[in-house]
Amino acid sequence: MKTTIEIMSEQLGSAFAEAGYDKDLGRVRTSDRPDLAEYQCNGAMAGAKLYHKAPFLIAGDVAAVCEKHSEFVFTAAVMKPGFINLRVKNDFLADYLKMVAADPHLSIPQEEKPKKIIVDYGGPNVAKPLHVGHLRSAVIGESIKRICRATGNEVLGDVHLGDWGLQMGLIITELRHEQPDLPYFDENAESFPEEAPFTISELEKIYPTASAKSKEDEAYRAEALEATKELQLGRKGYMALWRQIMKISVADLKRNYERLDVHFDLWKAESDAQPIIPWMIDDLKKRGIAHEDQGALIVDVTEPTDKKEVPPCLIQKSDGSSLYATTDLATVVDRMRNYHPDAMIYLADKRQALHYTQFFRVSRIAGYVDKDTELDYIGFGTMNGKDGKPFKTREGGVMRLEILLDDIEAEMKKKIADNRNVRSEDADETAKIVSLAAVKYGDLSNQASKDYVFDVDKFTSFEGNTGPYILYTIVRIKSILAKASEEDRAAAEGCALLPADGEAGKALMLDISGFGAAIGDARRELAPHKICAYIYQLSNDFNRAYHETKILAEENDEKRRSYLSLLRLTERVLETSINLLGFSAPDHM
Repeated sequence: MKTTIEIMSEQLGSAFAEAGYDKDLGRVRTSDRPDLAEYQCNGAMAGAKLYHKAPFLIAGDVAAVCEKHSEFVFTAAVMKPGFINLRVKNDFLADYLKMVAADPHLSIPQEEKPKKIIVDYGGPNVAKPLHVGHLRSAVIGESIKRICRATGNEVLGDVHLGDWGLQMGLIITELRHEQPDLPYFDENAESFPEEAPFTISELEKIYPTASAKSKEDEAYRAEALEATKELQLGRKGYMALWRQIMKISVADLKRNYERLDVHFDLWKAESDAQPIIPWMIDDLKKRGIAHEDQGALIVDVTEPTDKKEVPPCLIQKSDGSSLYATTDLATVVDRMRNYHPDAMIYLADKRQALHYTQFFRVSRIAGYVDKDTELDYIGFGTMNGKDGKPFKTREGGVMRLEILLDDIEAEMKKKIADNRNVRSEDADETAKIVSLAAVKYGDLSNQASKDYVFDVDKFTSFEGNTGPYILYTIVRIKSILAKASEEDRAAAEGCALLPADGEAGKALMLDISGFGAAIGDARRELAPHKICAYIYQLSNDFNRAYHETKILAEENDEKRRSYLSLLRLTERVLETSINLLGFSAPDHM
């Protein structure tokens, strides 16, 4: 269905045309001055240059036409030097919200040509625990996946695990030092144990130990690099050990992602693209796309429009080993062969921007993607502590994600217990729901590219621009609807809306009328923070209307049921929105 802005733009465009001007000048936007108007049109300002006429006079001509059309959904007023201020008519707004309520998509715009999209979450390396640095890619990626699906696209989320790089060589090397008699290190061994020689807790200690040693001991690092190379060449024992590492790690990762309510359709890893690499290297060489430079294989990716130098993309080291760009390119080939996506969206730290520029360009130069295949990179900022530095434990180490979630759940459980609106037996589950909202909303309410401060006290507050505040608003609506009579609830479901009878009610109705446009903006810009901004405004306007209106005590049946219809629609919009952000609301708080 059309948005209110689209409807208003069409009508104002026809008024411009009737007044003798280009109809495209009638584009409407949300007002910069909500104290003066709800919407505005600046077309007369642009028209002044086209028609050599004062914008105020053009705007006056158009406003005069609008006055003649009672079917227009707005009233128009002119403000110097030539702005056209618009106010939506209350009866249109009520009718429009009835259409929103009846729409199976709740006014969320559906793409005319749905796309097949793969969202690459830039997943973690295996054999390491998820830490706070993994939060942003998981949370933003999950929301973008849901937004793209809600607008009619077919979307696959891919965790894209790091399982084929140096970290594997480090783990193999450290295990060989600690347990040299394991059969995995016997080059003549043909069979290997079914049980892993470590638990997940032991595995998570092996990597940091090996990493620290490699930074201090060149010989140890050289040994790890050799082990990485042998793994990539298919040494049997190392492959068997790699499979054990993957089995243990993936099981733990799934447990942690489940807790975050983050779900992947594909559990692909770097290793899945390895069989393609030899073919790809040969292909790039044969076609003259890649060439050797000091023994390494590179592709020049400079473009004439570059404002600063973009260095060549390194595809293969002089020793024949692969890099991230190699694996990412092979993964693109694999995805195009098996899934034929129209778009691929990548999430990673914004400091990796050069890598994505380089490998995107090679993908296009080599023709590994179709000409119209979209390649989008969302570079996100850092999650920092109150000191402005990357979030750490009190001891200065990188905080494990599950510890952070434990801490926030404990804080939330305490606040819920103090509130005494939740039964003690429900407190744990409610704390999980609300703390997840606190974490996700705290992250997503910030523009992805910006760094932000993770403030536990702020994010768990029930006041202000926070997840718990949004949930509290939803729970308040649920409570009112639960107290209503069965007849009133049935009328609310049928959306028995009347035109607003006050400014607070109209503001709330205007917010709901803008839901589809807000989701459309979030989809176009791949920007979940726009949904957060929208539902914060909606929640504020609902709470203002709630405090100014007697709902259940209203004696007029039509008015009471209209209020309840507006509450029910507000609840549906809020719950749909938080689902797109990746969390849900409890029944009580």
